[in-house]
Amino acid sequence: MIDCTGKTVVAGFWNSHVHFTEEVWKDAASAPAAALEAPMRDMLTKWGFTTVWDLGSDPRASLPLRARINAGNVAGPNILLAGNMYPKGGHPIYVPPEVEVPEVATPDEAAKTARDFLAMGHNGIKLFTGAFMGDKPVVNMDAAVAKAAVDVAHAEGKPVFAHPQNTAGVETVIAAGVDVMAHTVPSQRGGYSPEQLAQFKSQGIALTPTLSLFTTIVLDPAVTAHIIAAAVNQLKQFSENGGVVLFGTDVGFIKLYDTSLEYGLMHRALSEREVLATLTTNPAKYFKAPKKGRLEKGFDADFAVLEGDPMTDVRNLAKVAYTIRAGRVIYQKP
Repeated sequence: MIDCTGKTVVAGFWNSHVHFTEEVWKDAASAPAAALEAPMRDMLTKWGFTTVWDLGSDPRASLPLRARINAGNVAGPNILLAGNMYPKGGHPIYVPPEVEVPEVATPDEAAKTARDFLAMGHNGIKLFTGAFMGDKPVVNMDAAVAKAAVDVAHAEGKPVFAHPQNTAGVETVIAAGVDVMAHTVPSQRGGYSPEQLAQFKSQGIALTPTLSLFTTIVLDPAVTAHIIAAAVNQLKQFSENGGVVLFGTDVGFIKLYDTSLEYGLMHRALSEREVLATLTTNPAKYFKAPKKGRLEKGFDADFAVLEGDPMTDVRNLAKVAYTIRAGRVIYQKP
């Protein structure tokens, strides 16, 4: 029995953009459960997450981590995995050069890489339709290459995410039939074009804005404010156009675990209830998880118990007293 007097009970949260790439996950297959549960708590369960999309990590770590959680050996969220692929010559500057990344140059290579990831047990695919190369030009993925991977994933009923990086990357998202844009693209001046918005809507493309990510990339506060304003504007355009917005933070790539900032930034474009939907009903419906996202009899017992009411202050979404997955408490505030 959990006393929820004065608290708010909501469906368990989804984070649709995380990475299990930090050093602590490398020994996920053999590390003691406690050694994994502590960082899992700091990164995810403390913030109410019961389902997450890992959009790129070493499967030698993420697959056994997921298996141990599913077996009940480690307390953690339901993990969905997306295998990554990059354009030829598009090894991003922020990925250490010694880390091998699958680069694809042709449609055949992309299709084979997608099939290999799905056969390995991944739940979707992520494409770098634009790869950031620092002071060199962005390397974009050809639309035909991207579409080949999309076709393989869609044939198996799996979603495809994309990291667009620039306008050309957004256009490839549209041309290839990608399902989810994993970021807003503040570098695209003027926001999304009317033509892009029309295509997003007609194709059912969703967006994970990752606004707090953009507070970490430059040191100049004025530049950061400009970038954030552009990203918030894109979120507002996208939402007002009727697009599905999914909550995601890129945590794991960044170490900003506290979700308060993301909620505050999203609230510049969305209402409290709309922010809550990005965590619950939106992803459950979009990713076809019919027993998640709501508090109803017969649904999965995924809950977050909050200290306060998020309808009065959206940042209360980050004040979690309990996280419960499948009826099991996986986090309890000390």
